[in-house]
Amino acid sequence: MSLDSTPLQLSARMADLRSSAIRDLLTLTARPSVISLAGGLPATKLVPRERISQAALRALDDPRTVQYGETSGWAPLRETVAVRESGKVGRVVDPAEVVVTHGSQQALSLLAQVLIDPGDTVVVEEPGYTGALQVFRTAQAALAPVALDEDGMDTAALEHALREGLRPKVVHTVSNFHNPRGVVLSARRRRHLAALADRYGFWVIEDDPYGELWFDTPAPAPVAAHSDRVLRLSSGSKTLAPALRIGWLHGDRRVCEAVELLKQGADLCGSSLTQQIATELLDDHEWLDEHLATVRGSYAARAGALVRALESTFGPRISHATVHGGMFCWIEFADGVDTTALLDTALAHDVAYVPGGAFGVAHAHPHAARLCFATYEEAVLVEGVARLRSAYDARAEKLIPR
Repeated sequence: MSLDSTPLQLSARMADLRSSAIRDLLTLTARPSVISLAGGLPATKLVPRERISQAALRALDDPRTVQYGETSGWAPLRETVAVRESGKVGRVVDPAEVVVTHGSQQALSLLAQVLIDPGDTVVVEEPGYTGALQVFRTAQAALAPVALDEDGMDTAALEHALREGLRPKVVHTVSNFHNPRGVVLSARRRRHLAALADRYGFWVIEDDPYGELWFDTPAPAPVAAHSDRVLRLSSGSKTLAPALRIGWLHGDRRVCEAVELLKQGADLCGSSLTQQIATELLDDHEWLDEHLATVRGSYAARAGALVRALESTFGPRISHATVHGGMFCWIEFADGVDTTALLDTALAHDVAYVPGGAFGVAHAHPHAARLCFATYEEAVLVEGVARLRSAYDARAEKLIPR
């Protein structure tokens, strides 16, 4: 019997696992003619390639940058992250409480392996970040969605569920400039969530890759400022460069030690070279402040251009969340358009987005879509909205009875 005819036996955890709709869309939208508002891609022109090149040359003068490193990360980078996070959470973070990972997605994956057994309940936001949903489904967790509004996760609804008997092992939140909804968890709800974690004994995974991308006002103090049951994740992908693959987590030292143990089996260690590059960039405070100000200003202008184009092109046919920072705008069609069905027509008109269903847990969000404004300059975003309107009109024309 040939291998091709042998039934493929995969592990049980693969049974309900599905590919990320966003990753699949990146393949479909690879052709240059497509304006893809689908992927959460930082603007390539804003990636500081020259500064990275300078740091790389200096890093390569040190022979340690081409050798294996510590599993938990290059010590100077962990010290740098600890100092930065100490300023955010308002207490001293010990470098021993920091683990450097291959992007924050690896941190999330390792945490799921450390904390979650099959069947454990994990509270996620509705709609939720697809990368987190994929990780928790791989861990065979039971997902319990909690709705979002303009102030982030509805912690009152969470408290009601807890009083009714819900006992999660983990609560996951993208607290700043949520992916996909773009909202920010309010300061009051951050304190409330932390208090609930202390009272009911669950872990909070505070996933924060977008916190530095505020436009007018920085986000409130992290959830981790209010409880030691919070594990904070962040990344350099959205502020420095995705290709550096630098992420980190910090929190309870016992959890970090368990993550490090699993990481030994996953990749032994990260890249000594890119970690040293990231350390130089994060330690150059004057340069970093100027760089972040440039990125924020550019993204704010792009978000404004996208929103104005949507409002002028679609009018009352859509509603959108207020954009205060981050990379995404969440829209909903008021007239019942199915955004999954519309996508094929949009692709035929050389524009793409992510349908709301990709982020659904208990709800399909059939009339919603996530648009990324970070990747393109304003004029391209305006053209993208024009193409989306053409696709919308073309689909409406097909549905008119003849």
